[in-house]
Amino acid sequence: MNEQTTENKFELLKGDKVLWSVIILISFLSVFPVYSASSNLEYIVNNGTTTGHVFKHIVFVFIGLGIMRFVGTVKYEYIGKLSSILLLFTIGLLLITMFTGQKIEGASASRWLKIPGTPISFQPSSFAYLMLIIYLCRYLTKKIKRERVPLENIIYIFGPILIVFGLVAKDNGSTALMIMMVSIIILIIGQLAWQYVAGFISLSVVFIVMFLVIALNTNLIGGNRVHTWMSRIETFTSSKKTADVEDESIKAKNYQVMQAKAAIVHGGFNGIGPGKSALKQTLPQSVSDFIFAIIVEEYGWIGAFVLISLYMIMIIRIVMIASKMPAFFGSLLVLAIGLMIFIQLSVNIAVAVNLIPVTGQPLPLISYGGTSMLVTYIQLGIILNVSSRIQVFDEEGLGKRQSIEEINDIA
Repeated sequence: MNEQTTENKFELLKGDKVLWSVIILISFLSVFPVYSASSNLEYIVNNGTTTGHVFKHIVFVFIGLGIMRFVGTVKYEYIGKLSSILLLFTIGLLLITMFTGQKIEGASASRWLKIPGTPISFQPSSFAYLMLIIYLCRYLTKKIKRERVPLENIIYIFGPILIVFGLVAKDNGSTALMIMMVSIIILIIGQLAWQYVAGFISLSVVFIVMFLVIALNTNLIGGNRVHTWMSRIETFTSSKKTADVEDESIKAKNYQVMQAKAAIVHGGFNGIGPGKSALKQTLPQSVSDFIFAIIVEEYGWIGAFVLISLYMIMIIRIVMIASKMPAFFGSLLVLAIGLMIFIQLSVNIAVAVNLIPVTGQPLPLISYGGTSMLVTYIQLGIILNVSSRIQVFDEEGLGKRQSIEEINDIA
């Protein structure tokens, strides 16, 4: 009886227990930097109160954990089967956002869509990105060794990628590039023939160049942010030429990065203490895009090392789950989602330490914000879902890896 009770309690954390523990720990730790940095929203942006923002963040954490647990109860195969419909739905949302999207809290891009009759807004691009990746994983798994004619690849593989890329790129260049990068890697891991992968890369380059030329030289793509991207790249390269930037215009454009670097230097090895950041009021987006700099300032490189170590444990566990999963679709899906999370956190940290130009990518599970946080919890819920199925597949006697017939039978 006691053994049965223990087992039932354990099932509250269904799936990989180490991954669950890391997720919960990072979620708990996120409250402290968000509470500190959100004072920027109150005193500088004049948006709400610090207490209100941290309460909202905590609510989103609990909602996210609940959604993650719910996603873990739905067979990931069903999610894969629904991915085509959900992808079409999110593409529709992207089209609506293109014409009716709104700007929030001084953002320079219309990436948010407001739910009619409510004050709630969300970013459709985050959901479209996830649905595209799930769709690709399932489509590549179906009839994996069957030869596809070029037209089939164009319609069912290349077409969806380029459509989502094009719709997202107008207002969110960094996310669009991440979509393209992750998609190409999935095509390779998913064993699409090399000539098609090479052809798609060539097609993508042509597509991107055409998009840039049209956006820079015509008004056909209204409201695009290509000039902003070019300015950021120019500012980044200019700041790298010399440590002492004399051009005042370059200094102004590079203000975010300069403040982030100052916060990191100020933190030093031990940090100056929780809530004591001196630069959170002068660093734009300190509660979201540049929250890593605030973490380093307050908790030092020791705190940064602990946080990065937790992320690395998360990534390692994801890779282990993928390697243990005998079902090819499950394994590919876990690797793809793990790659999405890894690239996002790498980009956020790289921007904070001035390794790449400024982008608008939040730090997974840490940054303040609703859509990105909830999407990350959905991603992790799918991974935990797959991890909970490993034992089931073993009990069904499928062995270490599925046969081609078993892989083809996922439809």
